[in-house]
Amino acid sequence: MATDAAFLEVRNLQIGATVYPPDAKPHDIRIVEGVSFDLQKGRVLGLIGESGAGKSTIGLATLAYGRGGVQITGGEIFLHGEDILSAGKKSVRTTRGSKVCYVAQSAAAAFNPAHRLIDQVIEASLENKVASKSVLTQRAITLFESLGLPDPQHIGSRYPHQVSGGQLQRVMTAMALCSQPDLIVFDEPTTALDVTTQIDVLAAIRHAIQKTGVAALYISHDLAVVAQIADEMMVLRHGKVVEHGDSRQIIESPRQEYTQALVNVRAIDHPPSTTDAAPLLKVGNITASYPGSDVAVLRDVSVQIQPGQTLAVVGESGSGKSTLARVITGLLSPSEGVVTFDDRVLSKSLGGRSRDDLRELQMIYQMADVAMNPRQTVATIIGRPLSFYFGLRGKQKRQRIAQLLESIELGPEYADRYPAELSGGQKQRVCIARALAAKPRLIICDEVTSALDPLIADGILKLLLNLQQREQVAYLFVTHDIATVKAIADSIAVMYQGQVVRYGAKAEVLTPPFDDYTDLLLSSVPEMEVGWLDGAIAGRRMESAGH
Repeated sequence: MATDAAFLEVRNLQIGATVYPPDAKPHDIRIVEGVSFDLQKGRVLGLIGESGAGKSTIGLATLAYGRGGVQITGGEIFLHGEDILSAGKKSVRTTRGSKVCYVAQSAAAAFNPAHRLIDQVIEASLENKVASKSVLTQRAITLFESLGLPDPQHIGSRYPHQVSGGQLQRVMTAMALCSQPDLIVFDEPTTALDVTTQIDVLAAIRHAIQKTGVAALYISHDLAVVAQIADEMMVLRHGKVVEHGDSRQIIESPRQEYTQALVNVRAIDHPPSTTDAAPLLKVGNITASYPGSDVAVLRDVSVQIQPGQTLAVVGESGSGKSTLARVITGLLSPSEGVVTFDDRVLSKSLGGRSRDDLRELQMIYQMADVAMNPRQTVATIIGRPLSFYFGLRGKQKRQRIAQLLESIELGPEYADRYPAELSGGQKQRVCIARALAAKPRLIICDEVTSALDPLIADGILKLLLNLQQREQVAYLFVTHDIATVKAIADSIAVMYQGQVVRYGAKAEVLTPPFDDYTDLLLSSVPEMEVGWLDGAIAGRRMESAGH
């Protein structure tokens, strides 16, 4: 029986699912195994771990819900002393959206684009008869104000597409708080946001938790982010608890090897190199707009990359980073400026470039899941550029595929697998091998680690650095992750609203004095330190007062 001290008690939780492989018999798998914890009102428990650790599955179980055929097969979950797993469907429906609420990772996907925000914010509370429509509407407006949303009286009349990503995430937090619940499950609520937006949303969420006294589960793979929110942390791996303790203890003195690896992630020591070689790539005074628009997405952008070196292009969403990559690859023609590669001016459009132009300049995309044909094997995916650029066939082609798989630390046994049979990190490695198959001199890496867990991303970065040292390939690394920039860059270009606002060697760009935007960008990166958010917020307030 649950104790009076804990609002939420989870006891020996067991969660599983039945999988149906295409060429094998269905079989049961365990997703969560023997997880137990307590949570008091006003406290935040951070659930930490890589993809597949069971974090979201546990969070959804507190709503007595299993996603995608997942079944709660054992254990007990008590809310206020009531075992919700043995309660009837009607009782569970009343619990969801009133006593327990959920904040999803992607607010953009969670909102209905055809309805105004205010109607969606109060919908669940209205359905559960929490209060009248007028009371709930006023409560929502108060929450908008508390969460730092602009024009709180009227922002609810907008549609989802009429607010920014960070604002929409805060509106979703208001939706969860509207029924005055006892528990909120925050499922990676800031993962899709830029660091400058993330800090505002984090501060708003923490303020809301402290003001309302709600209990919360905060799910993330980012230990530095969770350290700013959670009172305690539970580290999960393969559905089991690795370590559970006070947040400060987990951050400052982790006991388990896996937790220590999470704390020390991105501790890559890559000293920047210097070279007197002529630039391999020169981007000169590029201005570009998208077809049908007169608004310049890039304005007078100039950068260059030396052979065997890495230029990190950093900035928030909409700054022009990926657009620059599209211009360099010929996918978008600039209205002004030129792109020069190895002293030859490249055609502005992809169709006007030679086969050598295409071969020597390759690209690795952010989402490996959609960058590969799911009906093709790894060997087919990697083998296509070998046939297209070098005419390899038969035994020669198979041998080269095996060599490429070895170079990305997978091995030839992966050649006959399909993308669905690979993990996220393995898929990204296959995309790297496909790019390497062309023997390029420059690879554009467009947010290649942003969708990966920290430990997997760390392995991908180390692999790219090793390949660079061995193959002398140059990288243009597009990212909004400053930790990645510090780890791998030789030089950095900071972009803001389509312009380069700071550019030079890594040591020079990361050394003060900074321009206002670079200062904001660098100061918004959460550090692996309990209480960092307090200092960051205080620093912003001082800057605002100074201006």
